[in-house]
Amino acid sequence: MTFVSYERFKNIDFVGKSRIFYIISISITILGLIFLLTRGFNYGVDFRSGSNVDISLSQAITQEQIQPILDEIGIGDEASITPGNDRINIRFSEVLTEDQDLQLRAGVEALDETATFEINTVDPEMAKELGRNAIYAVLLSCIGIIIYVSIRFEWRFAIAAIIALMHDAFVVISVFSILGLEVNLTFIIAVLTVIGYSINDTIVIFDRIRENLRFTKVKRFSDLKELVNKSLAQTIGRSIYTALSVFFAAFFMLIMGGESIQMFSLAICIGLAFGAYSSIFIASPLWLTLKRRNVNSDKPKPPKPNKDKIEI
Repeated sequence: MTFVSYERFKNIDFVGKSRIFYIISISITILGLIFLLTRGFNYGVDFRSGSNVDISLSQAITQEQIQPILDEIGIGDEASITPGNDRINIRFSEVLTEDQDLQLRAGVEALDETATFEINTVDPEMAKELGRNAIYAVLLSCIGIIIYVSIRFEWRFAIAAIIALMHDAFVVISVFSILGLEVNLTFIIAVLTVIGYSINDTIVIFDRIRENLRFTKVKRFSDLKELVNKSLAQTIGRSIYTALSVFFAAFFMLIMGGESIQMFSLAICIGLAFGAYSSIFIASPLWLTLKRRNVNSDKPKPPKPNKDKIEI
């Protein structure tokens, strides 16, 4: 018997516990909205105008050594310095002029002659365009998923899937807002990747529900609820193993990879965990709720009046 098998989960009422998971998801959503409205995002240079200077060094240079150089140039107050062992990152809220660029290079090279510079500059119009394109990318992917699921399954599956996907994406966004982590183009790629993995898990479960519907006579809501629980028990092993296999890869990228992919790996780890959670505990119970009107209720129907009875 495998660690995650149908026999281990066949008696679990996933649907019956859905109210608990709805409360958890709604609480996370409300908390995320509060932080988004009050704190917003820590936008990277991709979405905020300015210059990002990445300096590779042959010896460690501290922030105390860099700050006087920036103050002398007159850009010390608008700089955010992130030192490292063999590199240092400086982010400016304004675009560096050519003279400021040359003075910065000369000052750093006085401390380390072998220093190499990589400067990325984003003007205000480009920053706005990148932000709009990122929103369009997420919206278009969601619209495409709705169309695909509606054609392959039905509109109820599409609504349940897209709500689960938006839930996963919003959880990742909320965590980054709460922790004040940098949001850049790499983050948008991570969110789109999470959406892809999440819809894959959701489609597998929906496909099993549709398959079981073909061979099961559903007369009452309790029959449909039992069918959903059975479908979830049959697919939960695959969902967990798939999520874990990718999660471990992303986790080791997070702790062992370079600084440039750490935020990407963190977003993937968060999204995978909540993607597997939403596919099982959000999407399927939500579809059941939408489908409820198409099946008979479990409540006993009131007796029909006896028309043959003659009242005196």
